[in-house]
Amino acid sequence: MFLRLIAQIMASLRDLGLSEYEARAYRALLNTGPTTAKELSRASDVPMGRIYDVLNSIEQYNLVRTQTASRPKKYVAVEPSTALDRLLDDKKRELAEKADQYESIVDDLSDELDAADPVEEQFWTAAVGPEETVDLLMERLAAADRHIVMVAADPVPERDAQTVGDNVLAKLEDALDRGVSVDLLMTRRLVDALSKNVGERYRTTLQARDDFDVRTSAEVTGSFNLIDDTEVCIQVPNPLSSGDAFGMIDLKDPEFAANVHDEFAPRWDDAEPLTF
Repeated sequence: MFLRLIAQIMASLRDLGLSEYEARAYRALLNTGPTTAKELSRASDVPMGRIYDVLNSIEQYNLVRTQTASRPKKYVAVEPSTALDRLLDDKKRELAEKADQYESIVDDLSDELDAADPVEEQFWTAAVGPEETVDLLMERLAAADRHIVMVAADPVPERDAQTVGDNVLAKLEDALDRGVSVDLLMTRRLVDALSKNVGERYRTTLQARDDFDVRTSAEVTGSFNLIDDTEVCIQVPNPLSSGDAFGMIDLKDPEFAANVHDEFAPRWDDAEPLTF
């Protein structure tokens, strides 16, 4: 067991942050037991001119202990399992600091890039396949700045209904938190296909919000999303499988979006508030 731990230490010390000389010195200490710097230099092939710096470095990692009362001073390696834990903790702290740094960079870049003037030209793109369709929908919901209209008539496949419902609701919650209002119009059949978790989250976190409104209507025959009154995402059902999405067309065109909203408005007015 001890020898296996030594082998693992040697295979991973460089990955966990030690230099080649530091790894050599620690490995040699495991083999020699308590030893002096001069003896360790010979055993590890670390030059004598570097050995004290290397020992000081791995001592800062808490990988060695010293016997300062002896003359000359002797060094002994910390047990491999303890050394691994200490190196891993150091690496976790380093990664956490890096993650915080990257998050700060993303926040700064988001503010900078969002300040750019939006491009008003018409643009369209498409996604084909159930997974690609969901990915495009999530992306566009995340891009909303002011208002989302979501009209949903076509249930997703039963195997995906709960996951997709949960993910869509999470995106809508994020949108609400950043000041986007949401109007959601669904068929009753689609409501019944959603997970219990979606219903619970609706009742506990969304129902009381003034900027979130859900209604149901039997007059809904297609599925689309209207983003910021300028962009329309239209779901295309699979003609060979009524429970599947074939794809999605995303069209940025304010004039077309206005026409879609005009068709949506009377259906919204006639719809009934959602009750789970």
